[in-house]
Amino acid sequence: MATRPIIGLSLDSEGPGGFSKFPWYALRQNYFTSVVAAGGLPVALPHEEALVEPYLDRLDGLLVTGGAFDVDPALYGATEAHPEVTLKEARTGFEWAATKGALERGLPVLGICGGQQLLNVVLGGTLIQHIPDELPHALQHEQENSRDEAGHTVAVTPGTLLHDICKADELSVNSAHHQAVKATGAGVAVNATAPDGVIEGIEDRRHEFCLGVQWHPEFTIDAGDARIMEAFVAASR
Repeated sequence: MATRPIIGLSLDSEGPGGFSKFPWYALRQNYFTSVVAAGGLPVALPHEEALVEPYLDRLDGLLVTGGAFDVDPALYGATEAHPEVTLKEARTGFEWAATKGALERGLPVLGICGGQQLLNVVLGGTLIQHIPDELPHALQHEQENSRDEAGHTVAVTPGTLLHDICKADELSVNSAHHQAVKATGAGVAVNATAPDGVIEGIEDRRHEFCLGVQWHPEFTIDAGDARIMEAFVAASR
């Protein structure tokens, strides 16, 4: 068997209660199994910001995961936070440092859902803080049906890395977010949009592999989802 590239996955974190009476880390199993299926060796990354450099020394690729929280609006220049904004400062601090460091080292980076939003901010972009308030006629981006089913489609922009990977003009995706990319940073391209115009994917071709998608390809709802994971792991090899 060929050597599997080591893929670091950022964990989610919760305070006491539920699984444990003490603070705990967690991440859905399919994040890991999708990396394994794509040929990678997944490892979990606790939020130790002081250890970002030693982590990156050992990684071949970085996957920034999603979660039920938001990037601090102050990081993209907002002076106020919407009432629906929920912060996890230690997680964001770690993911910010890890993403920035990975890009500086030329490591492949894949941002999923909230990870795509953080990637956009690291690259100089901004976010819509609450879609229903800023875009009242938008689709339901927090779908009511199961997250392992499609919520809507996205149009994939021809000529982008995402289009090259998926070989499709349209993908069926799930939708589990109340925020979205508002403006991209300089040099960052939009590679997918929802029917209502909401940005669903970004990429930066100045890096060998720097891709963010708003949906969750680890659920493998569309054939393109597996191709995204495979391309990410292949770039990390």
